[in-house]
Amino acid sequence: MAMGDSVPTPRISVHQAFGGGLVADVLLWRKWCGGVVMLASATTFWCLFELAGYSILSFVANVLLLLVVILFFWAKSASLLNRPLPPLPNLEISERTAGKIADELQVWVNIALSIAHDITLGRNLKLLFKVGVALWFVSFIGSFFSFLTVVYIGVILSLSVPVLYDKYQHHIDEKLSVTNKIIQTQYRKIDEAVLRKLPLPSKKEKKMQ
Repeated sequence: MAMGDSVPTPRISVHQAFGGGLVADVLLWRKWCGGVVMLASATTFWCLFELAGYSILSFVANVLLLLVVILFFWAKSASLLNRPLPPLPNLEISERTAGKIADELQVWVNIALSIAHDITLGRNLKLLFKVGVALWFVSFIGSFFSFLTVVYIGVILSLSVPVLYDKYQHHIDEKLSVTNKIIQTQYRKIDEAVLRKLPLPSKKEKKMQ
């Protein structure tokens, strides 16, 4: 191999990156039935609520009402005809599940609070710039699409991007590497031209805070 040739990066297992379970099989269309169901369900909900203008609250209330009525008459008829009751699961959340949810929420809340602390008290201008750009981008996207449309686009991307990346990983990594270099170059220019010229708090001021 010549000295100027770049060493090819090792191929990443997309299936293992998604956990290697059912979710990975669905996102990579290895279980195409799950992918079809997910895509059809998302499309149905998007057409129902976005195009037809049906209210999500009304839909949930009507579905729950229909379910409660069916279960009530099923149980009532079962007791009169000596038939088995509806096979309902144990309708409760275990302490283990609640603990996992609480731990996951705690991690994300702590991350958000840490970012807010660094921006307000630490006066981290670089972090403020990054958060500001991210929030502006979200606001820009939100001005064109509703929240439901953004979620639907997310579902479409989750069912297409992993498959395309798994198939064309080497070519995509090359393009992403070039894009990352361009972004880093532009960020360094902004950092040198703007961020480093802004006054920063001294160590004494930080200690006083």
